[in-house]
Amino acid sequence: MFFTYLRRELRRRRKAALVVASGLALGIALVIVVNSVSSGMGKAQDKVLQSLYGLGTDMTVTKAATATAGASQQPRFQFDANNNDSSTTQSSDRVMVQGFTTLASTTVTKVAGQKGVSDAVGGLSLNVVKVDGQFTRGQFQQDQGSGTEGGGGNRGGGTGAPQGEVTGGGANFNINSYSVYGTDVTKPALGPLTSSKITSGRTFTTAEANSKVVVADSAYAKTKKLKVGSTVTIKSVKYKVIGIATATSGDAAANLYIPLTQAQTLSGDKNKVTTIYVKASDSKQISAVKKTIQGNVSGTTVTTSADLADTVSGSLSTASSLATSVGKWLSIAVLIAAFLVAGLLTSSAVSRRVREFGTLKALGWKSGRVTRQVVGEAVVNGLVGGVLGIALGLAGAYVVTAISPTLSASLGSTAAGGRAG
Repeated sequence: MFFTYLRRELRRRRKAALVVASGLALGIALVIVVNSVSSGMGKAQDKVLQSLYGLGTDMTVTKAATATAGASQQPRFQFDANNNDSSTTQSSDRVMVQGFTTLASTTVTKVAGQKGVSDAVGGLSLNVVKVDGQFTRGQFQQDQGSGTEGGGGNRGGGTGAPQGEVTGGGANFNINSYSVYGTDVTKPALGPLTSSKITSGRTFTTAEANSKVVVADSAYAKTKKLKVGSTVTIKSVKYKVIGIATATSGDAAANLYIPLTQAQTLSGDKNKVTTIYVKASDSKQISAVKKTIQGNVSGTTVTTSADLADTVSGSLSTASSLATSVGKWLSIAVLIAAFLVAGLLTSSAVSRRVREFGTLKALGWKSGRVTRQVVGEAVVNGLVGGVLGIALGLAGAYVVTAISPTLSASLGSTAAGGRAG
């Protein structure tokens, strides 16, 4: 009898039941969406920081680049025509350190010897500007700043760095710029490659410290149609592609990775590095290790994951904390409002059913039975609203994840990103 009357009443008052269930559903759905956004931002922050450092890296040691001016700082390319033969192709590479001022390789040993440091490894970040093409003049000389206009109508643009076409003075040249990272292959557990996964071929072996081999980032390899076994020429030196690496989160640290010794030779910076990756003996003592390095290795900047969390990508950590806090209080407010509205609607419906309840009591229903009947209707409305709310919430969370932007961050030449939904 109870369930029969319950079913009939819900069908007879389905509009009112639908209003109550919809209110609860919207409240629950909003709570799920808000919490998914908050959780997504937190996970995106973790991915960003993990990619910036790589697995096992607790901090980096660098030296900020000093501002310099003058023509001597611009890349200089010189080409000689061969008997004015317009079909002769000329090519020139300029390899430059990018991101930071170089540190002596002995600094790596000094950092590794500090109290609380488990291991340290150096890396060298380079930018290669390649110019090739044809000209018809007996002599062509061009001073060209990376990605700037001037000296014969230069235009720059491209993937990750300027590239374009230089014309003028009877010349037609292409500019292509890309990043190269010298990594210490003797310590594969540290460095920028630890945040990427080898998806084709292999990584470096410890015996290839001075070998002419290269690992290419998957995005760059796709653009340049590189694969395992291909050859890459940098400053007239041919390197064999032994592996393709895909960044596990966000962008790769560089387009190409080569052994550190080879990078130092190409740039003319023998026994120099731009970044030192540090692993602490105890992850709980990172702050103390940072102070020790700063005190004993002068002229350097030590950056930890905690520092990045406060500054990366427009204070991502602040945004994440704000989203978490706002999400919590908004969830509480929405749930309270949803239940209050549902309660008021139910009370209003009950007040309009006084005659009905009087008739039921005249037929022999006791007050407790009438109460149970009303509570049963409210429970069913709540269950229907809960199911609808969960379904709407999950659908909303999926949409937010699909359309949410990728949060990215960079530290010098290293870049990373994570999805915020």
